[in-house]
Amino acid sequence: MAGVDYTERIPNNVNLGENRRLQRALEEWQPKFLEWWRDMGPHGSQANDVYLRTAVSVDPQGWAQFGYLKMPDYRWGIFLAEPEPARAIPFGDHKGRPVWQDVPGEYRGVLRRLIVTQGDTEPASVEQQRHLGRTCPSLYDLRNLFQVNVEEGRHLWAMVYLLDAYFGRDGREESEGLLQRRSGDPDKPRILGAFNEKTPDWISYLMFTYFTDRDGKYQLASLAESGFDPLSRTCRFMLTEEAHHMFVGETGVGRVVQRTCELMRQGKTDDVRTYGAIDLPTIQKYLNFHCSVSLDLFGSEISTNAANFYTMSLKGRFEETKKNDDHQLKDATYPVTELDGDKVTVREEPALPSLNERLRDDYIADCQRGVDRWNRIVKEHGVDFELRLPHRAFHRKIGVFTDVRVSPDGRLLTEAEWGAKKHEWLPTPADEAYIQSLMQPVTERGKFANWIAPPARGVNGQPVDFEYVRLA
Repeated sequence: MAGVDYTERIPNNVNLGENRRLQRALEEWQPKFLEWWRDMGPHGSQANDVYLRTAVSVDPQGWAQFGYLKMPDYRWGIFLAEPEPARAIPFGDHKGRPVWQDVPGEYRGVLRRLIVTQGDTEPASVEQQRHLGRTCPSLYDLRNLFQVNVEEGRHLWAMVYLLDAYFGRDGREESEGLLQRRSGDPDKPRILGAFNEKTPDWISYLMFTYFTDRDGKYQLASLAESGFDPLSRTCRFMLTEEAHHMFVGETGVGRVVQRTCELMRQGKTDDVRTYGAIDLPTIQKYLNFHCSVSLDLFGSEISTNAANFYTMSLKGRFEETKKNDDHQLKDATYPVTELDGDKVTVREEPALPSLNERLRDDYIADCQRGVDRWNRIVKEHGVDFELRLPHRAFHRKIGVFTDVRVSPDGRLLTEAEWGAKKHEWLPTPADEAYIQSLMQPVTERGKFANWIAPPARGVNGQPVDFEYVRLA
């Protein structure tokens, strides 16, 4: 990278060209990142010209420039949202004081862990999705997949910038570690469980971008409240890109639901598998799985770590500044869903250690809005079926409901009852084999796989049948 024009090759608003120490750190890291991208990025697609959105600045004219390029040539930039004048810390023990521009020494280790945990999710999702390009349902969907992938790569750069710029040698070592862990690797797995799950097909991918990327929205929004201003500003800009990832999930699942309902009405049958489509009960199973796995990402219902992050003014609540309380919560309570003997109950708990549950509540309400939109599609087609979010205790691996047998409607079950019914609630090997049988690539312009409807409109004003990816 010697002699690189940093503004051109790495678009940024952090004065990268004037910081020699940071330049040297990135000079060592970038070749390793590109090697990781070649090894673990979209398989077999590195030579394709893709119609991608690239951020070159944070203003409305610069943050979304479109054009063809090969993914290894993508300009992974480093951007912080514009600073808020005289911003004060909005919560915790340091509420009302000026935000920190440097890492507060007493919180150095905790802050680094927060950044590393968030940073680890970004390359993990690229690794999970690396084979999906080979079974794309259309060029439109293939382009959206690649857009998500390169932006997850940019989000990794955003976290690496914070580690290298503010944490010295420790930060550089953590940056290396972000490229060394691998999704699903038994020896060096990714930090969070959901990012070690396989994403073997497109319905899994669309559910992932709806549910798991939505968890990312809530985690980033909480970090965007941070008293450490560089982290806050980094996450605020990342949220502008994260919105597209959730759009891909919500509209993608909606298009699957639409196509299923169209075929149900045309064929006057519930058995759309005979037409090569995905039946609504199977869509519900995949919804159950991805929602429950994503609920685990919020952590335990009662968490001293969450309380400490808040008290230290490092990680706030979703839309912290819009909440009408003292923003310190030392005497407040919050209703938490818990297990009480043989029943699920709700009990008031101290608000500080209940912050994970509050964020999970915000997330569930947001997820429900999308499910409501999917159900409107079902209703418009005259189909008698309703998609539902599973109960928060269903199929959990983290928190008080770890491995507790609970039905999607919230009933506690015996092990025998669970064993008899789980095939109705979660994808079975037969379901997975059927979904795999549908994963045949469709790469002709304007054509779509039979199991998904075309989108309502194209990307950036382009027609739906635009050549979004030029296959090599």
